[in-house]
Amino acid sequence: MQKLRKDIKVEDTWDLTYIFKDEKEFFDSLESVKDEMKSITNFKGNILDSSDSLLKFLEESDNIERKLYKLYYYAHLNLDVDTTNTHFQELEGKVSNLLQEYSISTSFVIPELLKGNYNDVLGFINENKDLEKYHFNLESIYRYQNHSLDEKSEKLLSTLSKSFIAEDTFEALSDADMSFPSFKVGNDVYELNESNYNTYVRSDNREIRKNAFHNLLTTYGSFKNTIAKTFSGNVELLCGMAKIKNFNSSIEASLYSDNIDVSVYNKLIETVNKNLPVLYKYYDLKKEMLKLDELHLYDIYTPLVNNNDKKYTFNEAKETVLKALSILGDDYIKNLNKAFDERWIDIYNNKGKRGGAYSSGFYDTKPYLLLNFEGRYEDVTTLAHELGHSMHTYYSCHNQPYNLSSYNIFVAEVASTVNELLLVHYLIKNSKDKNEKLFLLNQLMELYKGTIFRQVMFAEFERDMHHDLENGEILTNEYLSSKYYELVKKYFGKNVVIDKEIQNEWMRIPHFYYDFYVYKYAVGLSSATKIVDGILNNKKDAKENYLKFLKTGGSMYPADELKVAGVDVKGEEVYLSAIKEFDKIIDEFKSLL
Repeated sequence: MQKLRKDIKVEDTWDLTYIFKDEKEFFDSLESVKDEMKSITNFKGNILDSSDSLLKFLEESDNIERKLYKLYYYAHLNLDVDTTNTHFQELEGKVSNLLQEYSISTSFVIPELLKGNYNDVLGFINENKDLEKYHFNLESIYRYQNHSLDEKSEKLLSTLSKSFIAEDTFEALSDADMSFPSFKVGNDVYELNESNYNTYVRSDNREIRKNAFHNLLTTYGSFKNTIAKTFSGNVELLCGMAKIKNFNSSIEASLYSDNIDVSVYNKLIETVNKNLPVLYKYYDLKKEMLKLDELHLYDIYTPLVNNNDKKYTFNEAKETVLKALSILGDDYIKNLNKAFDERWIDIYNNKGKRGGAYSSGFYDTKPYLLLNFEGRYEDVTTLAHELGHSMHTYYSCHNQPYNLSSYNIFVAEVASTVNELLLVHYLIKNSKDKNEKLFLLNQLMELYKGTIFRQVMFAEFERDMHHDLENGEILTNEYLSSKYYELVKKYFGKNVVIDKEIQNEWMRIPHFYYDFYVYKYAVGLSSATKIVDGILNNKKDAKENYLKFLKTGGSMYPADELKVAGVDVKGEEVYLSAIKEFDKIIDEFKSLL
């Protein structure tokens, strides 16, 4: 039975008094910032009058923003540990309204800045050295000067684009309107939905996974025309917006915010394509291990070894993670221990607590962690993963000014994945149990297969469909399904039976509505692999460069930050390092058998 929040030991909860010592302080700050927010509109029309007015605006907006986000984190963290608490619902609602109000009141800022001359701004920076710390922020804004319209047009485009959010349409269809037929295996009836599908296709009963695969994808196929229209409409919108904003393509427009060249995206796909035989080798191993005459697509998610049922107390998980990450040095471990000593972590589940796990915090809070720890292996890896995020935030906020402390989503998963990889390598090295080692190696194989190869297959499909539409192709259901089917055949090779239903799989991938996002997963794991390889093999300056990377925050473009860690996303070496690691893990698994 779930415990109530009041029954959780205080030492197992996070300490939010670091943000506000009590609610009186919270409400005093809330009222204070309401008054301060009114002053921001005084800058309208005169931000670029002089270097002093620009500096004053930037410092004033930073000051207000910091106060608002301090309020936000206090409210949202309190609410997430008991979502049934109406008092915290109210607090969170008050802060959300205030943030929205501030967003509306500052909507004039970017258009006003972009009307100005960037050379004049550079002159202001030259003239007033206090503006230097905002140089990168201003450069990031003015990069869009050639890709922005006048204020009236931008407002119109923004209003219209909100009316065509294809992701919402897709989710309404797949989550609410679509139902999947149940199926019978032996005397048992299995209800099917998107949530339990992943459990069924991992079943050791082949009939269960075959029926789940067939029923799910056939159901998607019955909505083929609606989903094709939704998908193609989203592609048309992105391609149209890219043209209006003077980009050469929708992919260039989508990658522009990260300052990533399209060649990086293409290099990743090209490198993976050249090394598909490593993936084929993995599927040959799976076919052999499962003792199948034919390996079908509904067989590929079946684990090669039984689940690891080893249990950990939270203290054991903590000690294991600390030992695994000790390779990063004394300073890292000293700061990591603060997570436990200063109660950054809310550990256990309770009634009303938000599910899953996350790291959440900013410049004026601790980098808090929400867990729902149950003692499984997955909970230990989650602890390591979320601590990676928190340490990235900690180092960024302690080494950068506020305006440069927030790192880009492009690099967000690197630190967390580095921690995960260091943990699993530590466990493999120190385990004396053959089955546990096989389980851990299997976990790694699944990680590389799913993140490097599957996500890149998605990235290739997304790129090609946008390219084809931009070159006059009509994205009918038949066209989309046939292109996806051919791509699957290429990625799985001749030794896997490509079941016809797989042509419908593209219809169930929500990430196709996230605008060229999936490639970031592969880049993130590849980068983390390269970094971990350097650290574990004591390569010159590998550890030191990684810690420098953690300190960069948002002070550089993502690719430049990764270069600090010794990773060049423009070349193929970083992607090859991940593929070679996958190949090595397959060999290690086979030799251990």
